[in-house]
This record gives sequence, structure tokens and C-alpha cells, in this order.
Amino acid sequence: MPPERDAYDVLQVSRSASWPEMRAAYRSLARRYHPDGASPDTPRMVEINAAYEQLEREHGEGDRGTSRGVPVGPGRPADATAFTPPPAPPVQRFGPLMRRVMANRGIETPVIDFGQYAGWQIADVAAHDPGYLRWLSRHSSGIRFRAVIERVLGTDPDVGRRAALVR
Repeated sequence: MPPERDAYDVLQVSRSASWPEMRAAYRSLARRYHPDGASPDTPRMVEINAAYEQLEREHGEGDRGTSRGVPVGPGRPADATAFTPPPAPPVQRFGPLMRRVMANRGIETPVIDFGQYAGWQIADVAAHDPGYLRWLSRHSSGIRFRAVIERVLGTDPDVGRRAALVR
């Protein structure tokens, strides 16, 4: 078994390199040696991944700035219930939509299990990004949440159709 190479040598960076430089070197090498890349080399790619993971652990950059660690899909880990969304920003003036959202804030709503708000309750997403919920209620992946979204946002599903007929 060959001796393990130094992670810095594998990624071709100096020991004083910053984390963004290390990440850029990893991505450049991965682009080249990935099985779908310019010059595929699976053993080299395995070595590059191992070196990057080692440096990631050493520098404490694990989940910072990435979507890893967010529970996603039906196979979520058991500790997925520990995930809490960040608090909604304070709102100074409430319009009609925000008054409805804030009134429904305390109700239990289903948890979204996909996308950028995976692990969030619909009521929390309504307070943070009601536009996303409007889009989700029209999208095929959000059909199962449509009734709850309409209740939380207080929207009428026929409003858009009626407005189109009036014109």
C-alpha cells in the first residue's frame, strides 16, 4: 500500500493558502480528473476528494456556505426534527398579506421536504418569503401543500383567473 500523500500536495496548494484558494484548487482538479471531466482519472479523483475532505475538517469549513446538513427528502436523518429555520426579520409595517401571515404564525403546518426551504414549516416560509409560497402553490411539486398555503396566505385560488377574465 503506497504511503498517503500530504493533502496540500495533492491539491497543489501551499500550507499558507486560504480556504477559498484551497476550494478553487479542488474544483479545478475535480473538473479535470472527474470521470466526466477532460482527462478522467478515477484513482486520482478519489485521492483529491480525500485530501479536500481532510482539509475541510482541519479548517472547520464543513457545512459553512453549503446546503449540506439540511434535512432533505423522505430519507431524512432522525435528528432532522432538531433543524430550526432562522428567525424571520423584524417587520415594521404590516400590509394585508403580512397581517394574515402573522396571524397564522402560531399554527402547525406541514414541513416542506425539498428545495431551498427544506425542513421549514409553511407558516415560517410565509413570514420569510411569501412569494416562494405563491409560486409553490402553482407548481406541480407544491400541489399537496396548496390548501395549507392558501389558508396561511389567505389567498383565493381563483383570484388570478377572475382578474384575467375581467380584462
